[in-house]
Amino acid sequence: MATNKRKHTIGWGAILLVMIMVVTACGNNNGGGNASSTPSATNASTGTTETATADANRTIKHAMGETIIKGTPQRIVVLTNEGTEALLALGVKPVGAVKSWTGSPWYNHIKDQMEGVTELGEEGQPNLELIAGLKPDLIIANKMRHEKIYEQLSAIAPTVVSETLRGEWKNNFKLYAETLGKTSEGDKLIADFDAKIEQFKTKAGDKLKETVSVVRFMGGKTRVYHKDTFTGIIFEQIGITRNAMTLNAKEQFVDEITKERLPEADADRLFYFTYEVGDGKASDTEKEWINDSLWKSLNAVKNGKVYKVDDAVWNTAGGIIAANLVIDELYGIYEVN
Repeated sequence: MATNKRKHTIGWGAILLVMIMVVTACGNNNGGGNASSTPSATNASTGTTETATADANRTIKHAMGETIIKGTPQRIVVLTNEGTEALLALGVKPVGAVKSWTGSPWYNHIKDQMEGVTELGEEGQPNLELIAGLKPDLIIANKMRHEKIYEQLSAIAPTVVSETLRGEWKNNFKLYAETLGKTSEGDKLIADFDAKIEQFKTKAGDKLKETVSVVRFMGGKTRVYHKDTFTGIIFEQIGITRNAMTLNAKEQFVDEITKERLPEADADRLFYFTYEVGDGKASDTEKEWINDSLWKSLNAVKNGKVYKVDDAVWNTAGGIIAANLVIDELYGIYEVN
């Protein structure tokens, strides 16, 4: 019995020694091993690498309250189009995203970056079962779209919610960057965008005094877009002069017009885009209107200053990638370089 007791004592002592060695090794690895396994992202603009702290917990204040983000999220689901652009711009590919408003399923200007991403249905009605199946560790949503399902989303994974969508891409972008632990990268991308606008303003000069109008053709209706829109806010930052119809607008962000009101939409430069969802109705509206005598009588048309631009880029996508593309196109339209 004494011999057996001694053997057990030796055995437990060996086990205890091994456990101490493991704990010690783990402690030594806190400065090195964990750091090497912590995901990092390279900022394409600066060439620098920012490494998120895997052990850091952050409390993010958002439109629906506060959410604790543990470490660095690896499996991110995003439920807005502008949110998808934000993630991509920050060097993060989501595991799942709602489909683009147009495209199959992604906009042309981002589809090359979305290979392998699971499509989660419409922005206004994402598929909760698919989201849960992806086992995300972070969900990015929007109050306008997802307030009613916030509790369900939060039950799946920590969820951060932006306040609104209309023209608010900069504020939303900053929230998403903070959520991902990429605040400095996000600030750099916003600063780069603002610098691009300032450069364009300088080069365009007095051309910015020319009035501008923005028209959108949809299935069976036509709209004139005002300041409180994606394009409108960009134009406002640039300092582009809007036509009288836009300046007189009060509460509404668009005016839905009949052909008889086309003269009100006239300006020195007229931009238009067509929201075509695949049934041909918006394209039919466009053809009908631009072939009408009232359209042809507009000063912008007669002076050759009408520009058809992409609806996804100039209106529907609403994110930082699209915003940069708009400025790039303006360089060509205004013939400045």
